[in-house]
Amino acid sequence: MYFELTEEQLAVREAARDFARNELLPGVIDRDRKMEFPKEQVQKMAEMGFLGMMSSPEYGGGGMDTISYVLAMEEISKVDASCAVIMSVNNSLVCWGLEEYGNEEQKQKYLTKLATGEWLGSFCLSEPEAGSDATSQKTTAVDMGDYYLLNGTKNWITNGGTSDVHLVMAQTHPEKGHKGINCLIVETDWPGVTIGAKEDKLGIRSSDTHTIMYNDVKVPKANRIGEDGFGFRFAMNTLNGGRIGIAAQALGIASGAYELAVNYSQERQAFGKPIAQHQAIAFKLADMATEIEAARLLILRSAWLKDQEMDYAAASAMAKVFASETAMKTTIEAVQIHGGYGYVKEYHVERLMRDAKITQIYEGTSEIQRIVISRNILKGQLYIPMWKETMHAV
Repeated sequence: MYFELTEEQLAVREAARDFARNELLPGVIDRDRKMEFPKEQVQKMAEMGFLGMMSSPEYGGGGMDTISYVLAMEEISKVDASCAVIMSVNNSLVCWGLEEYGNEEQKQKYLTKLATGEWLGSFCLSEPEAGSDATSQKTTAVDMGDYYLLNGTKNWITNGGTSDVHLVMAQTHPEKGHKGINCLIVETDWPGVTIGAKEDKLGIRSSDTHTIMYNDVKVPKANRIGEDGFGFRFAMNTLNGGRIGIAAQALGIASGAYELAVNYSQERQAFGKPIAQHQAIAFKLADMATEIEAARLLILRSAWLKDQEMDYAAASAMAKVFASETAMKTTIEAVQIHGGYGYVKEYHVERLMRDAKITQIYEGTSEIQRIVISRNILKGQLYIPMWKETMHAV
């Protein structure tokens, strides 16, 4: 396999790294403490083209590949995972879903504003009683002829308080189960849309997470994505790509914490030498580096499969579950290496540890990823043993 990045991909990574250090690092701890939405930083991300990286240039996007996107996501997540998730949702779930499955009218009306960052989007699937079980949608979209009447509640919505457009999954035909779900494009300022209070979260605190209520919202039929009943497939297909972005976010959190730990361990003296020279610490760093590199390769493979238009569902699930668990383990060890300093906010690693946890939960928990992976194994789509046909004959 060919592992070297192209000049364009390296340039994207370098631009994202510089942006993170120069624009995101100043004030990141304060924004986290105050739960302050990074409005200025998001605007600058839009100007840099980070909010529509994979969208076609004809709709205002960057026309980049998925590999470039995950490289940028990693660099931004090293410094500010809150900005990274804002970027991820707009790119992976909203812009990509619209371009892949929306019609030309929807792309011209909405994607052109979302890909340039003029507008932000949100992806509204989760409900109070429909988290991992996304088939149990209670939000309804009653067919009224030329429009749908939308009623229900969505929660844990990233960009919920700042987005201009929502992609809302709602049940139109309850008797059909998940085959009766539709995805509707809803504008925030339409009558009947109410934004709840911002959630006070453990991590990614400056990204805005809200509950959104829909009360008799009239949604034109023209705002349905795909054919009637396509909504659940839309959500699942879009999430397959979204998980690559969250895996890259987890990787960035892990690699950011690792870099801080390496630097600190070379500066901190104990028993007459830098603590990095003590085997107890050196072995921690070795394990962290190995797991981070393994996560990076899983992510790049899933991104490559997506760019080649090959099946990447299982690959993205593997990347997400491994990267998110690597992020959690790495940040815990980074705090440990920092000792008491790791427990205070000025050293960044305690924030990265808090940020890491959500990557094991949103866009499909680690448990859900294992279901996806195991189903692919049992379908014979992954790792067929060489002994399958001969094991009873030897």
